[in-house]
Amino acid sequence: MYVPGPRALEGTDPVNKKLAAALSGGAVLVLALSGCSDDEGNKVDDWAKTFCDQAKPQIQKRADAHQIIISTAADSKPAEIQAADSKAFQDIADADRALAKAVESAGAPPVENGEKVKQDAVKELNETAVAYEGLKKQVDALDPSNQQKFADGLQNVANGLTKIEKMDQQALAKLEEGELGQAMAKQPGCQKPTASTPPKPSGSASPGAGSTADAGGAVEPSKGASAKPSAKATATKSEE
Repeated sequence: MYVPGPRALEGTDPVNKKLAAALSGGAVLVLALSGCSDDEGNKVDDWAKTFCDQAKPQIQKRADAHQIIISTAADSKPAEIQAADSKAFQDIADADRALAKAVESAGAPPVENGEKVKQDAVKELNETAVAYEGLKKQVDALDPSNQQKFADGLQNVANGLTKIEKMDQQALAKLEEGELGQAMAKQPGCQKPTASTPPKPSGSASPGAGSTADAGGAVEPSKGASAKPSAKATATKSEE
């Protein structure tokens, strides 16, 4: 017989913070770029500008989606979490597909094996979009009227998100390397966004005090990224 652990009995809030923390680990793809370099050549800079100009609204969309999850993590009911997470996952999927189109539109970057770099990025971004839509379907299928089952189901979603986060980190990894990555880092369109206040999904609660996050997923991806909630995301209220 299944005996729920203490985390499950705390309600859905800690689990949704896991979603937010996992999403922050690798969400915004090109935002981990740091540093600048000397002039890398007009062709590389031109490619970076073409891509980043198209990528900017999608990077912002992902940041806003992350903010949706954070905003509902502090003080929300199961139905509110379901609506928020469903919208966020769909928004990220849409943004990833648009990023894939941006890479396709920019063409092969003027670097070694540029055509393969382009094809791999497009393929992986589209695959990640499909994976996020899978998470959306999982969330939509949960029953918010049964809080224990909902919390258990949300835990499964969090586990799935941790795996997808790794896909996210890899999707544009090759674009972020070397002179191409340095050229992208100089482009305004690929800079860290400030999460706007997105329209709340139907039934969504107002974010509690201290629930604001920085730029939703604009954290530098690292090998140690996990689904553990950060101190900033810790809430004091649990659903009974």
